[in-house]
Amino acid sequence: MTVPQATILPGLVEVSPGLMRPDWVLPAGVQACVTTRAGGVSLAPYASFNLGDHVGDDPAAVRANRARLQAELRVAPLWLSQVHGVVVADADCAQGCPEADAVLARTGRRACAVMTADCLPVLFCADDASVVAAAHAGWRGLAAGVLERTVMAMNVPPARVKAWLGPAIGPQAFEVGDEVRAVFVADDPGAASAFAPGLAGGKWMADLFALARRRLARAGIHDVAGGGLCTVSRTDDFFSYRRDGRTGRFASLIWLEDDRAR
Repeated sequence: MTVPQATILPGLVEVSPGLMRPDWVLPAGVQACVTTRAGGVSLAPYASFNLGDHVGDDPAAVRANRARLQAELRVAPLWLSQVHGVVVADADCAQGCPEADAVLARTGRRACAVMTADCLPVLFCADDASVVAAAHAGWRGLAAGVLERTVMAMNVPPARVKAWLGPAIGPQAFEVGDEVRAVFVADDPGAASAFAPGLAGGKWMADLFALARRRLARAGIHDVAGGGLCTVSRTDDFFSYRRDGRTGRFASLIWLEDDRAR
């Protein structure tokens, strides 16, 4: 990809309208990007670069948006049917749209992709570019261990894995109930530090970025970049289900370049 140097969002650099790359040091042969809501053909409330085919948008518009993305990347994303679980698909051999919430690749045949609109996208790569992965981590998937399952499936020593936290609902916007806090604290008492009292009794403001960092650290991954971009507050940049209800999905992707690109 040809990458201009002007950063228009913290931690992201514009590649083309609606397509950003993380300001993240990657090994040679690895590429990553995040889409925004700009540069597509979908109409409101999906305006305009919606990539989700399950949210009520015109299927022709979604196909056009996905085709534009694939043409820009020069590699086909593997789209998942995400269910807030912990299954990890293999992009090198998966067919269709597998039901999974994470995906890995060891070749340059497909790009690992997850779609979000408040949940946390996490991208992974081995420091020797032998494997890359992407995970969709809403609070349910995070609590169930989707990040740990992804790292295990990569089959690389955790000390050699880098991770990047993409845009997600921020701690000033993510209000949850006692039951959500209890799930995390029961597993890790220190996770209480990722919750601040909400305005109403029995409510808490949850920090998904902090929760993800804690779980990654317990899995042995300390090389973690990104985090902090809030989908709810970035109205012009990202889709947000919590903010808008009926809305589109943006994607976070990582892939290995093929031998010719390297």
